[in-house]
Amino acid sequence: MAENMDLRYTEMSEEGMGLSVKVNSTLFHDESDFQTIDIIDTPALGKMLILDGLVMTSDRDEFFYHEMISHVPMNSHPCPKSVLVIGGGDGGTVREILRHPCVEKVVLCEIDGMVVDCCKKYLPNIAGKLDDSRVDIQIRDGVEYMKGKKEEFDIILIDSTDPLGPGVGLFTEEFYTNVKNALKKGGIMVAQSESPVADQKEMKLMYALLKKVFPIVRPYVGPMPIYPAGYWSWAFCSVDVEPLSYIDEKRVEEISKNSKLYNADIHRSVFALPNFVKKLVSEA
Repeated sequence: MAENMDLRYTEMSEEGMGLSVKVNSTLFHDESDFQTIDIIDTPALGKMLILDGLVMTSDRDEFFYHEMISHVPMNSHPCPKSVLVIGGGDGGTVREILRHPCVEKVVLCEIDGMVVDCCKKYLPNIAGKLDDSRVDIQIRDGVEYMKGKKEEFDIILIDSTDPLGPGVGLFTEEFYTNVKNALKKGGIMVAQSESPVADQKEMKLMYALLKKVFPIVRPYVGPMPIYPAGYWSWAFCSVDVEPLSYIDEKRVEEISKNSKLYNADIHRSVFALPNFVKKLVSEA
């Protein structure tokens, strides 16, 4: 029998770039009605959530994603009281939203209840705020949930998986139109918009759709160590709010005190795009 077997998890993009980490053990494996769910323990990144073979989050690097998707839009609004998160069953985005004292209610609309349950059990540092009294968890299809909503939310965050499997319906013109209709005046939507390096085809398609729906569509970018190419993007969309036109300096200062990544300089810098990203989005 072989000793000291080197067990690894490897994820590769179509272009052949990816992530490989040593694995201590598999903590959870099951098939939900929507996808395969795995939680593994690794020496480098702690516990990791994997859906249909793709890494969603890990204990040690989750702040890169969750702080970026949350605080940039939240601090671009003077008083976000009602917030909707579509996807995001790991709870990290909800946790960051609740750091803003003005928030009165967060709706988490997640299609797969097994994801929520697993993350509560195995990733408590990420999912630990899902039981907060201000959180309303809706185990529902986000596409169906958005139909008929009118001016209900100050901020909507699309914390989705990639445009395949259960997440594919979140990348359509009809869905984005329903999201726009659900925003209050001065509202902001931010959606994760894939890697400008590894997912250029998907990005172009997504931004082409967003531009059909929202008058203001601005990408912002940042590091994401465990995602393909280590570089990620988010789409800042609104009917009437340009990014950087308003920043709540006081909240930025307070949030920054306990953030690992986010601060005032980061907030302003993430909209400064490399030329290849500008070109990619302009061609969409």
